[in-house]
Amino acid sequence: MIAARFPEKVKALVLAGAPIDTDAGDGAIKRMAHESPISFYQELVALGGGLMKGKFMLRGWKNMNPEQHYIQGHIDLYEHIDDPVYLAKEETFNRWYENPIDLPGRWYLQVIAQIFKENRLAKGEFIGLGRKLNLRNITCPAYLLAGAADDITTPEQVLDAVKYIGTPKDRTVQQTVPGGHIGLFMGARTLKEHWPRIAQWIAAQ
Repeated sequence: MIAARFPEKVKALVLAGAPIDTDAGDGAIKRMAHESPISFYQELVALGGGLMKGKFMLRGWKNMNPEQHYIQGHIDLYEHIDDPVYLAKEETFNRWYENPIDLPGRWYLQVIAQIFKENRLAKGEFIGLGRKLNLRNITCPAYLLAGAADDITTPEQVLDAVKYIGTPKDRTVQQTVPGGHIGLFMGARTLKEHWPRIAQWIAAQ
């Protein structure tokens, strides 16, 4: 959005796991956004006293993959119970993952309605600082990074950005890497093999 609103301020753009075209693919978030009426999300915000509580979102994320969170996680812990390195890593991760921050309810409802239900950003109808944002105004080099198993932002939602931005194809990199949404930013393999190359790409622009 910043790059579309102020293209002269952005020299190179990296979109990692970013839902640019929320109508693309067939991910769980897309289905949930379209199948649940806005009143459902309004009720959650009301329950949170005007906030979208992090604990509500966490429950939703876990219920997208219940076997992984409620069964496999315990199995993995049991199998590594004598591995202090594994336990320390799991404890650090879970302290972060199990405590998501609360979000402003008004902002959250705008995101659900305007981005996920109406797909305004991709359609060129999203208003940013009093002006419709046209993704064609983005002409800087762009690097699109997607997770092959990402069920939060499916690869299509990221990679389809090439259909909307004004960056020439020969100045756009499209890459899909193994792993899910969190793995794009925290996965050991992605951090070791891919983000250094992305950093080099940024430096070269």
